[in-house]
Amino acid sequence: MKNYKRHLVTAALPYANGPIHIGHLAGVYVPADIYVRYLRSKGEDVKFVCGSDEHGVPITIKARQLGISPQDVVNKYHAIIKNAFERFGITFDIYSRTSSAIHHKTASGFFKKLYDDDKFIERTSEQYYDEESKQFLADRYIVGTCPHCGNENAYGDQCEKCGSTLSTNELINPRSALSGSKPVMRETSHWYLPLDTYQAFLEKWILEDHKEWKVNVYGQCKSWLDQGLQPRAVSRDLDWGVPVPVKDAEGKVLYVWFDAPIGYISNTIELIPDKWESYWKNEDTKMAHFIGKDNIVFHCIVFPAMLKAHGDYILPENVPANEFLNLEGDKISTSRNWAVWLHEYLDEFPNQEDVLRYVLCANAPETKDNDFTWKDFQTRNNSELVAVFGNFVNRAIVLAHKYFEGKVPVLAKLDNYDEETIAEIPLIKQRIADNIETYHFREALKEAMNMARLGNKYLADTEPWKLAKTDMKRVGAILNVSLQICANLCIAFEPFLPFSSVKLAGMLNFEPGKWRDLGRVDLLPAGHQLNHAELLFAKIEDDVIEKQLQKLQATKEGNTATNQETKPKCEPQKAPITFDEFGKMDIRTVTVLEAERVPKTDKLLKLTIDTGLDTRTIVSGIAEYYKPEDIIGRQVCVLINLEPRKIKAIESQGMILMAKQPDGKMCMVQPSDKIINGAQIN
Repeated sequence: MKNYKRHLVTAALPYANGPIHIGHLAGVYVPADIYVRYLRSKGEDVKFVCGSDEHGVPITIKARQLGISPQDVVNKYHAIIKNAFERFGITFDIYSRTSSAIHHKTASGFFKKLYDDDKFIERTSEQYYDEESKQFLADRYIVGTCPHCGNENAYGDQCEKCGSTLSTNELINPRSALSGSKPVMRETSHWYLPLDTYQAFLEKWILEDHKEWKVNVYGQCKSWLDQGLQPRAVSRDLDWGVPVPVKDAEGKVLYVWFDAPIGYISNTIELIPDKWESYWKNEDTKMAHFIGKDNIVFHCIVFPAMLKAHGDYILPENVPANEFLNLEGDKISTSRNWAVWLHEYLDEFPNQEDVLRYVLCANAPETKDNDFTWKDFQTRNNSELVAVFGNFVNRAIVLAHKYFEGKVPVLAKLDNYDEETIAEIPLIKQRIADNIETYHFREALKEAMNMARLGNKYLADTEPWKLAKTDMKRVGAILNVSLQICANLCIAFEPFLPFSSVKLAGMLNFEPGKWRDLGRVDLLPAGHQLNHAELLFAKIEDDVIEKQLQKLQATKEGNTATNQETKPKCEPQKAPITFDEFGKMDIRTVTVLEAERVPKTDKLLKLTIDTGLDTRTIVSGIAEYYKPEDIIGRQVCVLINLEPRKIKAIESQGMILMAKQPDGKMCMVQPSDKIINGAQIN
């Protein structure tokens, strides 16, 4: 096995159009963090790089839906994602973003190098064009009937109802998602990376040189290579992204699949501007990409082809990709809100980050899709973390306080059972290391738990509480061995359960060593003062789990109601008014500059708006439908000549136009396109 001087570990860039859920964690971020923590514990030189993927069509679609800019969308979700990762203990050396200036510069430079070296081919083809919106339509901007299941709202790249992968020309009755009109075909030119010219190189590099890759990764790569690679576009007609840095490329940006992986490079440059090349261009660096299975082709075929074309970058040594995690027997879906969101979990399960880390690793979809259930979550916590790991630690520390005033007793003499138990610890250490280094994190965690089981069994078999009346020297030996196992558990579990390891070290009054110290049975010297025992893990009761199941059931029922093809009942028409009466209303487009809750109220928001004529304040009863931070920057419609009135001592000068749905929910009326503030609505 080659000895490397340094390690570069990347984790797939999460897409900044929604929060992180447990599928992302199980597939990418938990295993990557375990691997990096292990390398750091070994004293290796390692950089752990990630950031938000902030370009692409779904971002622009969400921005249009919300009536805000794409930058506003990515700013919101970048902050949510970054904060959730930090709270969950994911230890990135840098978590940056692809909308940053340094990324734009890096991605532009990468493209320009390949362009100048004639690595691209230019092609003209016909693509769908929206004549009303006056722009070419990316696949997500085209909606139509799925040819496989008849879903009338399938996208141009995928049907989310049946899961089929589609192309835009397969859709029946295609329409623009922007205007609803029927698109036409128009010619447009783009640059393509000719993947077919890298076919032979990729076949040797993957199929011959990397047969040790995970079966799912190797198999998917072989399938693509067997079909024969084709040129792939690297640019798109879009106004959001990294502009193509060549002449006559106005209105074109780098395709997000080309742009995003360069984010690993730009983030490393941002982290260590003077040393980044040693991690990307030296053969004594080991690079590993942690991804989900939907990104295998990009990280194993496309990105390596890009790096090869550039000419001076190293290639990944491994790309450990996991399969998908389902939720309660159903596919996790952002659009259907069928997920366990990380930021919500952290709020609802305070100080239980490690329980989720443990369950997601123990049930990791390493070789096939797996299922997360709340009952399994409860069982693993109560039967394994509480009953095995926590129980052993608690008994060992409590007994030391009971019989030896909380001090580590002297190890007078070992018997055969003591020696057999101690001898097992370095063997477990080796099995943990072997599994982590071959990306089998589920097995590695099982071995770490076996160390806790070893201690639990040892204490139960030796029964020092029974010997206390007759042989305190033997009790001292038993508790010394037990406490040494506890200290070893701090080190063994740190990559997997970092918060619990810190808590256990606090109880032991112990500064955990590095990986090299794992296996020693002199970590706690005789006479060392312990702190008092606390519960390492808390039992999770049935009512807590039932609450989560009810939450999911409400989501399912809401989705069912949404999908029912029943026409909602609208409110009856009001009495007729004259045209002159209507003409007295002055309705204008405005932008919300500031928003805050009105104190001591549940429904009121105080909004500061720019009407194009002035800046004024209005009070609106929309707090139950919108959070203040969600509407800042939105362009909405307001009746500005409504007679002012005081609401909660605040003078309100206008009324926001709201649409009331049959279920009672209120929605803002917003312009579909960005227009000037003060435009009159007639």
